[in-house]
Amino acid sequence: MRLGFLTDPKGKVPVKVVARTFASGKTEKLVYQCLSDLGLPSGKNDVIEPEDFTFDKFYGLYHKICPRNDIEELFQSITQGKTETISMDQFILFLNEKQRDPRLNEILYPLYDEKRAAEIITTYEQDEQARGERKLTKDGLIRYLMSDENAPVFLDRLDIYMDMDQPLSHYYINSSHNTYLSGRQFGGKSSVEMYRQVLLAGCRCVELDCWDGLGRDEEPIITHGKAMCTDIVFKDVIYALRDTAFVTSDFPVILSFENHCCKGQQYKLARYCNDILGDLLLKEPLPESALEPGVPLPSPNQLKRKILIKNKRLKPDVEKAELDLFMQGQFVIEDEEKEDASAPMIEKKEEPAESVDGTATQEDVPIQVPYTGSTTNVHPWLSSMVNYAQPVKFQGFDVAEQKNIHHNMSSFAETAGLGYLKSQAIEFVNYNKRQMSRIYPRGTRADSSNYMPQVFWNAGCQMVSLNFQTPDLPMQLNQGKFEYNGNCGYLLKPDFMRRSDRSFDPFAESPVDGVIAAQCSVQVIAGQFLSDKKVGTYVEVDMYGLPTDTIRREFRTRMVPSNGLNPVYNEEPFLFRKVVLPDLAVLRFGVYEENGKLLGQRILPLDGLQAGYRHISLRTEANFPMSLPMLFCNIELKIYVPDGFEDFMAALSDPRAFISAQEKRNQQLKAMGIEETDIKDPLLGVDGNSTAGAGGKKGSKTGGAKGAAAGAKVEEEKKEDLKFESITAESLRAEKGFQKIARKQQKELDTMKKRQLKEQLTMQKQQCTAIEKLIKGKNKSDLVSDPTVRKLVVEQTVQWSDMVERHRKEEWELVRQHLTDQQDILKRLMETSHAAQMKQLEAKHDREMKEMNSRQAKISVETMREVANDKTLRTKGDRDRRMKEKKQNNTKKFTDERRFAQKKNDREIEKLKSKHDKEMETLIKDVQNQIELNNNEELEHQLAPKMEFFA
Repeated sequence: MRLGFLTDPKGKVPVKVVARTFASGKTEKLVYQCLSDLGLPSGKNDVIEPEDFTFDKFYGLYHKICPRNDIEELFQSITQGKTETISMDQFILFLNEKQRDPRLNEILYPLYDEKRAAEIITTYEQDEQARGERKLTKDGLIRYLMSDENAPVFLDRLDIYMDMDQPLSHYYINSSHNTYLSGRQFGGKSSVEMYRQVLLAGCRCVELDCWDGLGRDEEPIITHGKAMCTDIVFKDVIYALRDTAFVTSDFPVILSFENHCCKGQQYKLARYCNDILGDLLLKEPLPESALEPGVPLPSPNQLKRKILIKNKRLKPDVEKAELDLFMQGQFVIEDEEKEDASAPMIEKKEEPAESVDGTATQEDVPIQVPYTGSTTNVHPWLSSMVNYAQPVKFQGFDVAEQKNIHHNMSSFAETAGLGYLKSQAIEFVNYNKRQMSRIYPRGTRADSSNYMPQVFWNAGCQMVSLNFQTPDLPMQLNQGKFEYNGNCGYLLKPDFMRRSDRSFDPFAESPVDGVIAAQCSVQVIAGQFLSDKKVGTYVEVDMYGLPTDTIRREFRTRMVPSNGLNPVYNEEPFLFRKVVLPDLAVLRFGVYEENGKLLGQRILPLDGLQAGYRHISLRTEANFPMSLPMLFCNIELKIYVPDGFEDFMAALSDPRAFISAQEKRNQQLKAMGIEETDIKDPLLGVDGNSTAGAGGKKGSKTGGAKGAAAGAKVEEEKKEDLKFESITAESLRAEKGFQKIARKQQKELDTMKKRQLKEQLTMQKQQCTAIEKLIKGKNKSDLVSDPTVRKLVVEQTVQWSDMVERHRKEEWELVRQHLTDQQDILKRLMETSHAAQMKQLEAKHDREMKEMNSRQAKISVETMREVANDKTLRTKGDRDRRMKEKKQNNTKKFTDERRFAQKKNDREIEKLKSKHDKEMETLIKDVQNQIELNNNEELEHQLAPKMEFFA
């Protein structure tokens, strides 16, 4: 089309124009030769008739000058270099293995089959014979690869595909800062056209800095107050909003008023909004979404083709009273000092554009822009038009949660927002689940530069406002992100950033619950029509997302010199090994000249990215589509698999291959005369097939090593398993310590018995002597009835009985004391034995922990060595990320090992303690039984008293 328009005055296409178009990579001589081969005029000063310069001729010329050698290589790899066409089976295999994301659900996204492949061949194959044979030529493959059907993102993502019935706070909203400015913040030019352009670009939140107008008509104006910017009339802006608000999108537009007008001029603001916008203006809240605490905001679908005003609102009772007076014509506006937006500057530190929210920090800046905050003295009519976007002074996340007013919102300067993000990230995310927040650039960005919006999107901030007039990297990210979902200006936040029962840390480095981490590989193969100059070019591939996912200025192709037409890079793939949160991540492709000038760029969301060989059409710096420039890339997408789980994932992904690999091994072993019954599983310790290392040669090495290590570990644990002998009363009584005490007690008892026996013998002798004296000389037959003898015998019997009773009590008392002492001794001996066993067990645990720490330290060193020697890691950033990832994996594994070991140790200690408690209980019971036996013997004797005597 462009060449067809570049005609001479006679309407002919000059050959030199054609030559110049292709000369950015080839010599003009080659272009002339190719034109001649196609039967077209080829002289330097020749011209071509427009009707002769058909698209087919251009297509032929394009492929002669710019042969797609990159696709030729791909074609040869598909056909294995054996045929001139791709067969149906080869094409289906290519589509399923290369052009399809393996993570996709096969029910929702079926595998390519013969029917689908035949449709593609029919659509893109131009050769009738090949089409009839259901084969694909190289030309057909090129046409398919360059078609919309092979776009880098799913085409449905370019339409509105998200749920638009959630509350407003659940969406990212495309937002603009100081929308009226077309240049610098200080001394810049204001333009009504900027409102038209940003709305047509998909913006849904625009800012209006309203000031009192001057002159006879006193029309309110929009300008950057006291910053020496030109001004525009408020009414003209409202007309522009009415005409363009819903051209690109039907979803609601939010007018962020920064109101510096007196009440008289505020009346004009309200009247223009009411009269010009008419039914487009949402003046009353919806019945189903009342302005009450706890009531969620309405959805974008409920607010279709509605314009909302964000402005300070009066207290309800004050607004009602003043509005009633206004409607009755009795509202009196008191004289008030007007603010003059064009007043001369005064030296004072700048306050940020929404300092009424109390969120900004003051900074020393080269250019001081004095500023006063928005007025809080609001006209009741304007106040009544504010509903779902009511700005309030931010008093803290806890206060906002306590109030639970969803239609309240606060604005934060980027510096204050970063401060809250740094100190209360999770609270910030939770706040944004419920109500809206607006982020705006800090005041020192006098050149209208932008901050990086990604960090605030990570926290769920809805209105991340940027200077649309500056097409820098942050703005490219913004427009690239909002290009999807039909460019409607609203993007639904991920599930975990909306649900109140989920918690999300925007600085998380480990996968979020319920979200599967991804792995993305990008190979930049070649470029087409990158520049119309013969310059060197290179490509940078960056990723933006969570801090842990963001990789910038690290992946860069080599520079291909002197070829802006069709440079071939054929780089090794750039590997984004672990993307924790694919939902928030985007890829950025940037193409640069050798001097660093940006030639084109493209932002692609990882969520919705298509795998395979894709042509990525480029955009300008301002994100406008470019007709010809594109990159040819190979994109691979996978589920992220931590080190050491590759075989496990392979088995889960393809269980049939896993089983067949086992069967193949079994057959190989059987061929060597080894039966299944001869195989012992090192992990299970039972006979059977070894499961370690299924999944190919790599699996047999790593899995087998792991199995052997696990087997060794089991053996080591068996070796270290301590068996403690039971401690009983008998075993304790056999100990030397007890035997010594027992001998001492026995000696004490024997001594007492000897003493008692001696006393008994003495008494016996005395009593015998007394009897003999008394009966001396008396008749023996009379002794039985002799009262004196009887009396003496009775006295001696009592004396003897008392002595024997006393001896028995002494013995019982001594035995009882001995038993009590034995109990104390046995308890002490058992406690000593228990302590020795516990010490032995703790020594074993300490030894195991030391061995574990030593093993873990060795693994850490081996990990560092492995990363250092990994030739696939080409950059320091690659190595640092892999090292960080491996350290995280090791830390988790080591922590789990230690936790498991600690739990195991705790269980063993508890088990031993329980055993000790039972043994002590048994011991005390045994000794108590003996004491009770002794007590019972004494009690029995007391219950059956007998006189003691000797014959």
